[in-house]
Amino acid sequence: MEPHVTRFVSRITRQTLAIILAGGKGSRLKQLTRWRAKPAVPFGGKFRIIDFPLSNCINSGIRSIAVVTQYKAHSLIRHIQQGWSFLRGEFGEFVELLPAQQRIDASWYAGTADAVYQNLDIIRRHDPGYILILAGDHIYKMDYGPMIAHHVEKGADMTVGCIEVDLDMARAFGVMATDADGRVVEFQEKPEHPRPMPDNPDQALASMGIYVFNPDFLYEQLIRDADTPGSSHDFGKDIIPAIIDKYRVHAYSFRDAATGKTAYWRDVGTIDSYWAANMELIGVTPDLNLYDREWPIWTYQEQLPPAKFVFDNPEWRGMAVDSMVSGGCIISGARVRHSLLFSSVVVREGALIEDSVILPEATVERGARLKKVIIDKGCTIPAGMEIGYDHAKDAERFEISPGGVVLVTPEMLGEGRHHVR
Repeated sequence: MEPHVTRFVSRITRQTLAIILAGGKGSRLKQLTRWRAKPAVPFGGKFRIIDFPLSNCINSGIRSIAVVTQYKAHSLIRHIQQGWSFLRGEFGEFVELLPAQQRIDASWYAGTADAVYQNLDIIRRHDPGYILILAGDHIYKMDYGPMIAHHVEKGADMTVGCIEVDLDMARAFGVMATDADGRVVEFQEKPEHPRPMPDNPDQALASMGIYVFNPDFLYEQLIRDADTPGSSHDFGKDIIPAIIDKYRVHAYSFRDAATGKTAYWRDVGTIDSYWAANMELIGVTPDLNLYDREWPIWTYQEQLPPAKFVFDNPEWRGMAVDSMVSGGCIISGARVRHSLLFSSVVVREGALIEDSVILPEATVERGARLKKVIIDKGCTIPAGMEIGYDHAKDAERFEISPGGVVLVTPEMLGEGRHHVR
């Protein structure tokens, strides 16, 4: 958000309950989600993915937030407890955790709609004026206030946040068609042949997994869906297709408030997209501005010393070029080029890191060489090891993405650490 754009905070945002769905496995991220849920995956040098929708809520003036968890949620829960406990319950502000606890019957959350349905008693107790449902695994900055205001202005029962995506990418999303007033008239979840936009045959209108509901309408539809045999209990597959003919379902296009163009939004659901989104941050003027004081991304702020670069001689020179290096890092006589280093990474003498994403507390020993890799938290790369230069050799031990990114985890290195990440 540009500094001159006014933040939208009003009575309707203060009366809104945000429900962040953060229970997904994120299986396309391979071993990065072996011990953590996708929303808990580190991103951008010091954040976790969940910090982006949480920060959007806080910056939008929404201070009533419930986070729905399920899959391997311990590190996610710990992160929220450490970094998001500053809200004051006396003023009706909270970030509440809703783990899967079989509140309705003996089953875990069966789908996105079921995850909300199983917590209806808790949601009703909060008595919200509006309910905002968010995915917990996307990277973007968005003021939710204008979307909720649009919902009210249109007299909608449900509003779907949407973004324009290239047609070849649209198969991974819910794709919709709208009439002249923005009312949704067709919705297909992950169609094989996405319907292009009438005025742009190369793009489709895709759901962001962001929904605004009138509470009573949401309760009614969730109960109806729960009683429907054969339903997968998912908003995209079941709820939206069942209501678009009978009720007022509107689309809200997410655009940059300053330029009017399609805003930054990334689904970092694959190794390649995760690597690329982190690499984008290194650019001179990245589309996602983490230095924006008008729209800060909040997180758990670990107390760490500044990054340190040591040794300056022809053989060993501690340096980083075209890179982001986080607090607590020590670059000791090593070279880092076009890479992103998370907190407390140690790179020892003679090592070389290029085009790589190094997660927290990793160590790269002397003389190691890394190119186009993702190194998971806590890894120790042995002295002299080369990764990213010979994919045939790398494939014997590591995960290689279709785009040629090599993923390395402690288990792949034989470290066998089953600790929380």
